[in-house]
Amino acid sequence: MTRFVNCVKLAKEAVGLDNPPFPGEKGLEIYEKISRQVWQEWLGKQTILINEYKLASYDAKARAFLAEERDKFLFQGNQDMPEGYVPIKE
Repeated sequence: MTRFVNCVKLAKEAVGLDNPPFPGEKGLEIYEKISRQVWQEWLGKQTILINEYKLASYDAKARAFLAEERDKFLFQGNQDMPEGYVPIKE
């Protein structure tokens, strides 16, 4: 069954995630307040950040950086891309 949330980033009701994206309070907050569309947008931006900054998933500083950027993107409206980022033309 499709679940709807009042997405804080879109400022409207939209299709929600099927499950929290990860355990804990932050995962639950995202599940309750972020739409599926916005979560997919974040995953795309996260991939760009990982590639542009050459981040390693095992690095605690990299994980903290991504968590901070995730919160900015999802809850504070930050759309900034890494300095010098050039999108791939398809």
